[in-house]
Amino acid sequence: MDEIFSPILIELPPTSNLNDVLAERVGAGADKPMMEVPAGKGEPWRVVTAGEFDAQVVAVAKGLVAHGIEPGDRVGIMCRTRYEWAVLDFAAWAAGAVPVPVYETSSAEQVEWILSDAEVKLVFTETAAHAATVAEVRDAVPLVTDVLVIDDGALDAVAADGKDVPDAEITRRRGLSGLDDLATIIYTSGTTGRPKGAELTHRNFASLAVNAVEAVPEVFAKEGGRTLLFIPMAHVFARYIHVLAVAGGVVTGHWADTSTLVNGLGEFKPTFILAVPRVFEKVYNTAEQTAAAGGKAKIFHWATATGIAWSRALDTPSGPGLGLRLQHAVASALVFSKLRARLGGQAEFAVSGGGPLGERLGHFYRGLGLKVLEGYGLTESTAPTSVNRPTATKIGSVGLQLPGCGAKIAEDGEILLKGHHIFRAYHKNEAATAESFTEDGWFRTGDLGVLDDDGFLTITGRKKEIIVTAGGKNVAPSMLEDRIRAHALVSQCVVVGDGKPYIGALFTLDAEGLPGWLKMHGKPAMSVDEARKDPDVLAALDGAVQRANKSVSKAESIRKYTVLAGDLTIENGYLTPKQSVKRAVFLKDYDADVERLYADKNKDSLHLLN
Repeated sequence: MDEIFSPILIELPPTSNLNDVLAERVGAGADKPMMEVPAGKGEPWRVVTAGEFDAQVVAVAKGLVAHGIEPGDRVGIMCRTRYEWAVLDFAAWAAGAVPVPVYETSSAEQVEWILSDAEVKLVFTETAAHAATVAEVRDAVPLVTDVLVIDDGALDAVAADGKDVPDAEITRRRGLSGLDDLATIIYTSGTTGRPKGAELTHRNFASLAVNAVEAVPEVFAKEGGRTLLFIPMAHVFARYIHVLAVAGGVVTGHWADTSTLVNGLGEFKPTFILAVPRVFEKVYNTAEQTAAAGGKAKIFHWATATGIAWSRALDTPSGPGLGLRLQHAVASALVFSKLRARLGGQAEFAVSGGGPLGERLGHFYRGLGLKVLEGYGLTESTAPTSVNRPTATKIGSVGLQLPGCGAKIAEDGEILLKGHHIFRAYHKNEAATAESFTEDGWFRTGDLGVLDDDGFLTITGRKKEIIVTAGGKNVAPSMLEDRIRAHALVSQCVVVGDGKPYIGALFTLDAEGLPGWLKMHGKPAMSVDEARKDPDVLAALDGAVQRANKSVSKAESIRKYTVLAGDLTIENGYLTPKQSVKRAVFLKDYDADVERLYADKNKDSLHLLN
């Protein structure tokens, strides 16, 4: 099979928009819980009903009007995942505005680009420190009229400012947008290093959300459904689930500090979890380390092997045998029950996206008793285009197309997408938009994949060079590579980290530039092999990396690097005539060096940045 399209289940009126998604939720029960907010350590979470949430949205929307926000104006949100993010998102839509997310870890350079390119008028930041980052570039973004700090009570203050704005004005503005009007601009890394603003419409979010609820009701419309959002809401994945939960009647909580995520899961007790692969890896690694510290590593590894074997057997015609079923029951009692408790004790499903999970982890979690529904999508597809279902799962695949979504495999293996979830354009970038679509309107993902006879999509590689870390962060390697290659000591730099927990890099030294650098720094002559281990050389490379890291967010910054013994040349097949690195060839031949960046051993041959 090389093409598939899943028919849409629910057609929304062309005049509807995301405000109607919230209105439907309120209409289904204004007094029913919609969100819960942590009230403090050990305290019960505060319940926010649909009616209460809507009232706060209207109050803040009126405040936006009082602050001069007109329909179509952009409102920036630079904040971690928290309740106020949800309020601001829907308040902006209620005011007819366009919310523009900014990662709270963004550098001043990135903030300047997004605020200026999107023509943001008003900015909400979570903290004074975030506001200070905006202040660094304030002269370069003259359209910004004000920067308001959430931690300083910005939402209450804005709501107070709008007390004299009539409710009728918000009612009017809520009806201005249609399905094909702009809902948000989300910036995603591009091959040039400049983030590109993907223009996503009300149709993209609203239509995809209501159809996903209809297609997967066991997860997204389950009575008593609850989910805890903890990945950044600046990411399209969390942003989409935030809308999906409203459409599906799910109660949502927010948790900003992933270092205490286990506490949040234990308190909130979600029925399904939205996560990127790195979270699943961390849970597994922490459990393994805890078991080892308690002298129970052998039992843990036996239980892991048993759970994986049991899960794999589920996919065979005969299923798990009696012996394996008994062993799995013992493993569940001894080990898996404790892990399920760490996830809150009520989670039945987990939706994984933002990067490949891996077949082994998929089977481990199913063996644990948590059905991981791995999916696939991009910012340009409003997050998911496909996902495995509770009743139709193939571990290792990214599932079936959601209603209204289509996939096609091009002759070169590239995955092409079409449907109501595909963005309309890159903001103010007609050339990039045209390049991203085929003549017959299919979006080029840059990813490689295959469709099986049942329509399940499997990702087989990445055509484009954008790195997606295990945490789901998109990283354009060229921005870092170009800056580091500018150093006199560096010949080539290859940034890596696809599917890994952090960004790493491999350098080669410039044999021609090395002697001059050594002389300038009063050091004796030495070979390239000697220099790559020299403390002063490494200190200089540290400086180069740290300077390059200032141009990106913390999640995109290089954490470890190693210096290779040789160089990359046209002659040895690693460079093109244009002096570009043949990345696929390099990564294949230097796979062991890449893996050592992420291993605990052999640290003496690596340089670690704190």
